[in-house]
Amino acid sequence: MNTNMQNIKSIKELLEGVKVEWKTLGEVADYEQPTKYLVKSKKYNDDFPIPVLTAGKTFILGYTDETNGIYKASENPVIIFDDFTTANKWADFDFKAKSSAMKMITSKDESIALLKYIYYWLNTIPSGLVDGDHKRQWISNFSNKKIPIPPLEIQKEIVRILDTFTALTAELTAELTAELTARKSQYSYYCEQLLSFEDGEVEWKPLKEVVVFRRGTAITKKQTTSGDIPVVANGPLPTYFHGEKNREGETIVIARSGAYAGYVSFWNQPIFLTDAFSIHPDPTILKPKFVYYFLQNKQQYVHAMKKGAGVPHVRVKEFELFEIPIPPLKAQEKIVSILDKFDTLTTSISEGIPKEIELRKKQFEYYRDMLLQFKMDN
Repeated sequence: MNTNMQNIKSIKELLEGVKVEWKTLGEVADYEQPTKYLVKSKKYNDDFPIPVLTAGKTFILGYTDETNGIYKASENPVIIFDDFTTANKWADFDFKAKSSAMKMITSKDESIALLKYIYYWLNTIPSGLVDGDHKRQWISNFSNKKIPIPPLEIQKEIVRILDTFTALTAELTAELTAELTARKSQYSYYCEQLLSFEDGEVEWKPLKEVVVFRRGTAITKKQTTSGDIPVVANGPLPTYFHGEKNREGETIVIARSGAYAGYVSFWNQPIFLTDAFSIHPDPTILKPKFVYYFLQNKQQYVHAMKKGAGVPHVRVKEFELFEIPIPPLKAQEKIVSILDKFDTLTTSISEGIPKEIELRKKQFEYYRDMLLQFKMDN
């Protein structure tokens, strides 16, 4: 029997025949307004000791040196709850609060309902938010939701299991992230080694002598026709899709403006290029993928070409003067082959990590729901 099946069997055995009492959240949990814990200063610094919290995805906005009005969650853990979005987090360390919309939720009586149990159960229920609804959610909505209260020993065991899953997920995420960082460092090292040349080792030429620059064609989403050809502009992903192409084969793309100005990408398929320009090397002198890897490895110099304080942009005329080494084609092919292998490995890990983390998250949610979805007639 695999581990998952054992876990399911253990959970079913744990919950078999358990009787629960249904109470409203308002009966088992208290809330406190954050008024006396609100941070006053906007001057955050990572060297300061006290985190400033929000219940949203950011969670820790920064750190403050304020010493008054500290919520002592290290002594009494708390659920922080955003009254408008219903986002919530578990806090067991001292903090200051950022928003007056944030409530601190505690258990009225830990001998009846464990706060950590309430927290885990709270995350099994949909928010029920309606677009445009700006009501304070705790009093108008959540305090009236009915929560199943099993015996205290069952609550403790549920919390223990879910704490274990949480710790394992965090550990796995840290390991995978460290692996990705190591692979990226290794890839960067080999890029630097393979794309650096001693004086006199190879000839260097400005790009305008060995490539052709082509500008993209402006198009809006409304002007596109049905199709699956990526519309490429700024950044690593297509903005939308089109039924026509204006580039095909190996194409080096330089994003022209916006947050991704100067971003270098490589496409080996039909695309429709819009707010960007493409580079097409002389095939008798340069391999397109070699040019791509070289520019990508020199991204810091490419970014230095950006102009404009409001909307940054790069111009072809700066790129025309950018010098590139011209090793023999066979040497270029070998460099490309090595870097392709590292790129494939790094990309597969980059794609695999979010997938693996998402899988672990769904697995956690599955077991959490199994543990906490009691029937009303139970």
